[in-house]
Parts: sequence; C-alpha cells; structure tokens
Amino acid sequence: MVQRVAGIAIPDSAMARAATELVCHCESEIFFHHSLRVFLFAALLGNRRNLAFDSELLYICALFHDVGLTSGYGNSKRRFEVDSANAARNFLEKYDIEECDAAEVWEAIALHMSFGIAEHMTPLISLLAAGIEADLFAKHRKKFSTSELDEVLMFYPREDRFEEAIIDAMAQGMAHRPASTFGTIQADILERVDPNYRRTNFCGLVLGSRWRS
Repeated sequence: MVQRVAGIAIPDSAMARAATELVCHCESEIFFHHSLRVFLFAALLGNRRNLAFDSELLYICALFHDVGLTSGYGNSKRRFEVDSANAARNFLEKYDIEECDAAEVWEAIALHMSFGIAEHMTPLISLLAAGIEADLFAKHRKKFSTSELDEVLMFYPREDRFEEAIIDAMAQGMAHRPASTFGTIQADILERVDPNYRRTNFCGLVLGSRWRS
C-alpha cells in the first residue's frame, strides 16, 4: 500500500493494516480497488467541504462496505449491507474503539446505498455514500482536480468495462437472496442480470394483505 494518494494519507495503524489484509484476501480485485477509490474520493470531498471526520474510520467503512457480497456470505438471506456492517463492527470489537464510533461505522455501511438519506446524516455516513456515488456514478467529479483523478486511477485503476463488471459482481453476491432486494436499488441489478428475477411489489403486498379477512 502506498502512503499517500492525491494528497490523502492512507491510514497505516495496526488496525488499518489488519483491515486491509483481511479485506484484500476476501474480496475480488474489482471490489478491493473500488473500496480504495471510495475512501480517497470520500476523503477528498470531506476536505473540500471542510468536514471534520475520522480518516481511519472512514477507511474502515470504505474497505468493508461490500464485504457482504463475498463468498463468505453465500448462505446469508440478509441484505448485503447489513452483512457488511456486521463484519465491520465485529472487526472493530478487536480494537479499542468507542461503541458510539463502532455504531456509526455500522450505520454508515448499512445505509451506504440509501442515497438521498445518507447525505443528511453525520460526516462519516454522508462521505461514505458520496465516495460511492463518485466511483459508481461519476457524481461530484467536478469537485476533483484532473491531477487528483489521475493519481487515484493510477494507483487504483478501474478495470476494463468496470461498469458492467461491478454490476455482475454485485449480482453474483445477491443471486442467492433475491428477497433481500425488496425496496432497494439492488432490485435494479438483479432485474438487469437475472431474466428469472421478479421484484416484490410494494403495492401488491399492501393490497394482498389479509387485514380485511
């Protein structure tokens, strides 16, 4: 791991190094590089916005936010965001981290796909979501200088056809738990990738309820 990218210091504490090693070994390269870019974009945006945030906790959030999509959760029926958040909290329990900070990390990861909500919460929560928006949607791109973008992509490049590849990778992590996508944007992914997927309809659940019987 390099020490600094685009002016952002990569956390290098014993906890950060352990988290890097753990996630690097359980995630595919596409998720791992995505997570590192998310951290860098989030930290750059935090600096632009003059927000006070814990860089190490933001790093943990970015590293773990997609862990629930890995093979270790191949039997889970929970939302992958919850599995990812639980993995981060379990990791933090091994270190001297305040419970309130561990809880905020859990919340940031659990809400990282709740666009339109996370942005109104604490800096840690909003920055994680913003970093993800930057890497997946090219949102906030104009907030970065050309040299910053070039340096981030030089150290952690986007794979060929990254957009299609990340969608496929996410679909693989959710294929065994389609019911968990109800009410989430993950339903968009399975609907695109799996021809047999049928999303649960909110109106159908309400109209099909048995309160009148």
